[in-house]
Amino acid sequence: MAFVNYASKNIAVKIVYYGPGLSGKTTNLRYIYFKLDPSNRGELVCLETDTERTYFFDMLPIRAGMIGEFKVHFQLLTVPGQVFYEASRKSVLKGADGIVFVADSQIPLLDANLENFDGLRRNCLEQSIDLDEIPLVFQYNKRDLQYILPVETFNNLINPRGRSYVEAIAIRGTGVFETLREIAKLTVPVIREKILGEPRKAVTGREEITTGDMSRLKESETPSASPEADTTAMSDTAKIKLKSNKDIEEELERLSREFAEKEK
Repeated sequence: MAFVNYASKNIAVKIVYYGPGLSGKTTNLRYIYFKLDPSNRGELVCLETDTERTYFFDMLPIRAGMIGEFKVHFQLLTVPGQVFYEASRKSVLKGADGIVFVADSQIPLLDANLENFDGLRRNCLEQSIDLDEIPLVFQYNKRDLQYILPVETFNNLINPRGRSYVEAIAIRGTGVFETLREIAKLTVPVIREKILGEPRKAVTGREEITTGDMSRLKESETPSASPEADTTAMSDTAKIKLKSNKDIEEELERLSREFAEKEK
């Protein structure tokens, strides 16, 4: 659940990008990082452990407007896609307020998408998250490639309930901010209801964040750098080395508290 600091009037909302390996989760965060005005986002944080060669996850905090008198900070997190990082995925998923499932559209990777989505459902059950109730957006990525799955196939197999979906080419930025705005519009009414006790409205989205604040979730005309640049080469990327899953969970809680305490 969102971390709320009533003294500083800040809310940290946790959005997890979930999906199979190399489906484009980190590419989404990198594009958002480079395209958002630096005043509206923090540094890109990468956590890694001694036993995992790749990043444990990437986290990008962004300022996204107001809910009542509270300033909203979205924490965008990715999970490692490979199955042998199962414990890491569970740790990142804990306390999520919204989920973006990034699916790889290539036909040969259908089984990987299905397996990963089944894993998401299992992990949500372990974390007492109702996948049928939590805000969820599907991003069908890599739509520019040959031999891709039709959207109808994806919807039939992993999205039979007709949840929101976005077709994307994340490496070019296509659909990236549309996905971010869609999960924001679905998550904010839930946070309003839980935090402020306001009844959830049956709206299509933008009314929940004022028009001026919603502009924070739009691409900048003058990005700070090239989205194609290597994330590991960015000078303001913070890398944090951890030892165990317990350390990971404690670091997540610390970062959530830190973001919620900031008055920016």
